[in-house]
Amino acid sequence: MILLHTADWHIGQYFFGYDRKDEHIIFFDWLKKTIKEQQADVLLVAGDIFDSPNPSAESQKIYYRFLREITTDNPNLQIVITAGNHDSAARLEAPNPLLEEMNIHVKGVIRKNLDGEIDYQNLFVPLVREGIAEAWCMAVPYLRQGDYPNAESYTKGVKEMYDTLYDELQKRKVADLPIIVMGHLHAAGSEVSEGDRSERTVIGGLECISPDTFSKKDIVYTALGHLHKAQQVENSANMYYSGSPLPMSFAEKNYQQGINLIEVKNNKLERIDRIDFKPPVELISLPKEPKVLNMVLAEIADLPDGEITSDSPYLELKVLITEPEPSMRNQIEEALKGKSVRLTSAVPYKVKHDKDTRAVTYEELRTINPMEMAEDVFLNKYGNGMPDTMKSLLQNVIEEASR
Repeated sequence: MILLHTADWHIGQYFFGYDRKDEHIIFFDWLKKTIKEQQADVLLVAGDIFDSPNPSAESQKIYYRFLREITTDNPNLQIVITAGNHDSAARLEAPNPLLEEMNIHVKGVIRKNLDGEIDYQNLFVPLVREGIAEAWCMAVPYLRQGDYPNAESYTKGVKEMYDTLYDELQKRKVADLPIIVMGHLHAAGSEVSEGDRSERTVIGGLECISPDTFSKKDIVYTALGHLHKAQQVENSANMYYSGSPLPMSFAEKNYQQGINLIEVKNNKLERIDRIDFKPPVELISLPKEPKVLNMVLAEIADLPDGEITSDSPYLELKVLITEPEPSMRNQIEEALKGKSVRLTSAVPYKVKHDKDTRAVTYEELRTINPMEMAEDVFLNKYGNGMPDTMKSLLQNVIEEASR
């Protein structure tokens, strides 16, 4: 059985106001070709299908057109999709009666039985090849408060959720089949770029889930989403992030995009391979370190000439301001005339950290996590870390305000 693992598509994302529709279409064309070439039996999509819980009609059209085309071209392909924290779980599941006819299984809502207990059975999907079940999939979406069993912390609640799922599956299994686990979470030991705040944990590290949760017998692969950097989770044999197909921020410009290929043979993990995808649009940061305006203008002069098209690079400028410069924007726009690049940000800020001063780009400023800001303020004022209870209460307010 050949499985392909992808995640974090973020369809509908606007990159500093630029529509990325064409980039997503190019990725989906590549993915369709790859599914065919690899003769894949299963496609696993581990969350964040859309960039927003209320995606545009155009974004949904791109998504459903892709599903129709790959199932038409590959009638034996089975697809398992889980919701991420950017998705509306209910919206993603809404067309399930139709999608199930196409052998597409979408899991977003954690359902409860009449007695209020979690319906664990709803999250099991048998993975079938040529009419025979060859593996089980525990298709778990992003877990929000109330989705997991009652516990004293998020981490313990999520662990208990997966532990109970595993136990329930052991009761249900009619053969000693391997298990594929899906999750949209931050695993302890995984790596996030220091400058990338786009998918950081939101409760100061309390969301990190231990790899031990997924080390049980028969679990041959754990397909994760949420972090955009493709990687194997540290201290784990079988936990992988596939990464996002497109860089979601300039901090991700050096990530290697692609998907994971997993082969299960004779009830065991045979191999894990990486299939690279080259995003169609380059991200350029100038200069590498913030410099004064005249030096930045000199580097702009070396950029390629040409018309601006849908595949022109995105440009981030890091300008070090030592004194007020009212004409900065105008000088930059003049320098960029005739250059085949799309300017995203050129507005620097100075932020003081103790006695040091560094330039911070507009992109860095807009991705600052409010929880991290609050923790910094609390630490500076009281000299110790914010209590976990206060963090949880504040996080509830942040989530409510962002809906």
